[in-house]
Amino acid sequence: MIEVYPDLESLSRAAASLIVTQANLAVAARGRFSVALSGGNTPRRTYELLAQPPWRDQAPWDRMHVFWGDERCVDPDDPRSNARMARETWLDHVPIPGKQIHPLHCAQAPAAAAREYEAELQEFFADGPPCLDLVLLGLGDNGHTASLFPGTPVLEETGHWAAPVYVAEQDLYRVTLTAPCINQARVVAFLAAGTGKAAVLREVLHGPRDPGRLPAQLIQPQSGELVWLIDLEAAVRLTGEPF
Repeated sequence: MIEVYPDLESLSRAAASLIVTQANLAVAARGRFSVALSGGNTPRRTYELLAQPPWRDQAPWDRMHVFWGDERCVDPDDPRSNARMARETWLDHVPIPGKQIHPLHCAQAPAAAAREYEAELQEFFADGPPCLDLVLLGLGDNGHTASLFPGTPVLEETGHWAAPVYVAEQDLYRVTLTAPCINQARVVAFLAAGTGKAAVLREVLHGPRDPGRLPAQLIQPQSGELVWLIDLEAAVRLTGEPF
């Protein structure tokens, strides 16, 4: 499903409403809500909104468990940290119990951190499939999502739920949920905004299948729902505008 919004603000409001709606549905059905967050600039406004009325007053914070789809292997207070961004904009301002926030700590040992995060997920899901209620994803202008980068070995991973990845152009290690883990989710929501995403969005959605070059194409939930929340600028090549 593709939903197009006039601008980033309206997209962010829709994303905040999606999170609160899915949280309440999950709590009603299963007693808890699990979400994996995205980093990057696009979800920042969504997180800010979740810390404000009306969304702040509608969410079942005490039943929410927060994970991350990926993390840069930097210190927790580094400005590049996905967890830091989510804390500062949202999580520090709502009453989620601290033990229900599950950041990815990989600054020192990425491979060990990936194993530990997988074990944490396995414990949370009681050795069943990693069926997160909601996974939020972004889309890089090179076709990556989470830390599934073009041409990296993690794209071939089929057995693990989390894995380390070295991104050579950034000279940086990351840890990411793998495509098979993400594809177990009940709902996967991509957020994409801005003209810089228009070309790659068209390729991912309508181009030939080439997940080695466009890893976002690997995201195809097995039995869950895939939602694209995009703004008009990102949608320009999907709506008959000139190329």
